[in-house]
Amino acid sequence: MEQPDFAKMNGLIPAIVQEYETGDVLMMAYMNKEAWETTLNTGKATFWSRSRQELWVKGLTSGHTQLVKSVFIDCDNDTILLKVDQVGGIACHTGKRSCFYKSIPLNLSK
Repeated sequence: MEQPDFAKMNGLIPAIVQEYETGDVLMMAYMNKEAWETTLNTGKATFWSRSRQELWVKGLTSGHTQLVKSVFIDCDNDTILLKVDQVGGIACHTGKRSCFYKSIPLNLSK
């Protein structure tokens, strides 16, 4: 089985979370090896909190858990993609469905 290369990025790898049915990107967080193994063993998205320096099971306090449907790693083994069922429809700590709700206009000149 393929494994993420945690040594490559000082133990933390970006994990992109995508809604299983719609493909919408919900959030990005970091995983260490323990978060990776916990996610695979429980089916609940688990990350490493850089601010608290501890494992963080998404939705443990809010109830907005992420039930993992499938897991992928990229070609370089240094990015994880989780496809999840987002319980309650809210992934962002701000109460938004996705953390990516701030639209930035392009300023393209021809």
